[in-house]
Amino acid sequence: MTLREMIGQKLVVGFPGTELDGEFIRLVEEYKVGNIILFRHNVESEEQLAALCAELRRRIRAATGAEPFITIDQEGGVVTRLPDDTTNPPGAMAIAAAGGEENAYEMGYLTGCRLRALGVDFDLAPVMDVNSNPDNPVIGVRSYGDDPAAVARYATAMMKGLTEGGVYASLKHFPGHGDTAVDSHIGLPCIDKSLEELEQGELIPFRAGIAAGAPAVMSTHILFPQLEPGGVPATMSRAIMTDLLRGRLGFEGLVISDCMEMQAIATHYGTVNGVLAAMNAGVDLVFVSHTAALAKEAVLRAEEAVAEGKLDREEIEKSARRILEHKARCAALRPVGGEMSREECRAAVGALRQKSVTAVQLPAGGLPALGETPLFLGCPDYRSTLASSAASGDFTFAEEMCRLAGAGQALVTPKDPTDAEIEAITAKAAGHSCLVLGTYNGHILKGQLALARALAATGLPMILVALRNPYDLAELPPHVAGLAAWEYTPAMFRALWPVLCGETPPQGRLPLARLR
Repeated sequence: MTLREMIGQKLVVGFPGTELDGEFIRLVEEYKVGNIILFRHNVESEEQLAALCAELRRRIRAATGAEPFITIDQEGGVVTRLPDDTTNPPGAMAIAAAGGEENAYEMGYLTGCRLRALGVDFDLAPVMDVNSNPDNPVIGVRSYGDDPAAVARYATAMMKGLTEGGVYASLKHFPGHGDTAVDSHIGLPCIDKSLEELEQGELIPFRAGIAAGAPAVMSTHILFPQLEPGGVPATMSRAIMTDLLRGRLGFEGLVISDCMEMQAIATHYGTVNGVLAAMNAGVDLVFVSHTAALAKEAVLRAEEAVAEGKLDREEIEKSARRILEHKARCAALRPVGGEMSREECRAAVGALRQKSVTAVQLPAGGLPALGETPLFLGCPDYRSTLASSAASGDFTFAEEMCRLAGAGQALVTPKDPTDAEIEAITAKAAGHSCLVLGTYNGHILKGQLALARALAATGLPMILVALRNPYDLAELPPHVAGLAAWEYTPAMFRALWPVLCGETPPQGRLPLARLR
């Protein structure tokens, strides 16, 4: 392979639409970029996705002589990329709430089967992060909980399900993104912990996944000053990506980066500088997920760096060989037990969602009855982090629950209401038999919890439903019921309805020790 071909094997790029554009095609044909990341904006339907993946494979094979990795973030729950005509599973914390590591395996297996059938062969999941910080704006329900041992069990089961379902999996975000209040998509977090502290928490799931045969590990763009005193995040640190991950933890698979266009890298170091530093740190696959011009510049700068002795050509060659070896292994994967039918997938996912609904607090008399004139309230969906899929404006919690009830009234509220808006909303509560408020990250957008307190002060029967992180339910008055429902989707609303109307008791168990 030429130097350019080897560098191209190390890059993963994206493109903006549902069809390939000229800029992307030039990246493949002239700059030999050999791997793809797909997002929700690339996907319209299963049929379109399968055709797109087939075209990607054809073009990349012709230009590079090798199969591409076609990667996607299909975690389930709040991070899903597959279209509405497929079956998207619940997320990590919902799976843990439902209980049973076999459920994590099954969700991984059905995800792997569907991805492989559509032409995607590399899922950027599972999340191994321990969500020990309630103020974490980007992980939260993407984690299996705040107990490292439990996270290790569930996430490893998910990884096994993915690989036995026919796709590669990647443990993320090494060495841990759970204990931060900053989203690395928009800032540069810092976790000031010693190696010994990390070994007692964050590294436990990664060690378990590596021991179970993880094919890949994804880095995080977080400063760990006690591991890397040079002022660069984990992705750019040889001490972390090579000495710790490969040396101390004994990992021999693919080391991959999170996207180098995230602001933690782009703002503080520059995307292309970050790409070169990541390669020097020992990262095999480096993601430039959105901008073709940056990917092109990265190829040219990497060639210059090798010529100037700033990048080790021998390491580039070794990394490229490793990538090709893993591509061959990945291409040979197939579902070990055969593909699950759509009906089987739909039934398994629906049952698990219903089982995941969790009562964090119930009044002495149990879940309040809705009565004849319930009032359903809550803000619309919104994109709380760039890691999540884009918000849908097609439905709201309040309106969907009112439709399912066939009675009462729906009131769509602001996502962070002001005092004046709270007063006006609360005035409309009078005369209703029960108040049902859905919150979406109210522990971060405090106006939602202020509204909850104001509604609770009316003394009316009330149910608060946390539609993402259950930390919204931390401090409820005794007469208010608190339910964790994990995600803002019509599928979860349908799973929630039998619990709200009293047909089914909440069955989930909270996977967060601090809220029990």
